[in-house]
Amino acid sequence: MREWFGDRPWLTALLAGLLVQIMKFLADWGRHQRPNFRILTSTGGMPSSHSAGVCALTTAIGLREGFTSALFGVSLYFSLIVMYDATGLRRNAGMQAAVLNRIVDEVFIHHRRAGETRLKELLGHTPLEVLVGAGLGILFAVALAPPVR
Repeated sequence: MREWFGDRPWLTALLAGLLVQIMKFLADWGRHQRPNFRILTSTGGMPSSHSAGVCALTTAIGLREGFTSALFGVSLYFSLIVMYDATGLRRNAGMQAAVLNRIVDEVFIHHRRAGETRLKELLGHTPLEVLVGAGLGILFAVALAPPVR
């Protein structure tokens, strides 16, 4: 089975991201004593599944193609962009959504319709969430790497 994953770095990345989302789902279920299936497709939270996926992909490519290969370099570059975006742009957009939701709540308190949708606040990640996700992705890729012959 490990040989099969070793030839498919994209599958290693997909499974790493899925595993982290399932971990978040189970942690939320344990915390609230009820399942919240929206967690499986939501962004944000501890750990970052995006970081886990891109780091699993980059690690799997490095193990397969070599850590000095051009493909590893390209994958590393895009992984860093994804992780930077998660802690920068998406996190700031989430913080702005929280402010806008508060303003709407305060200004339109008597005019708000029942069930009106609020802006999504949990979009990005803290640096720690990204770091933990990255570490899990690397560990996942190393665990699925084919044995050295």
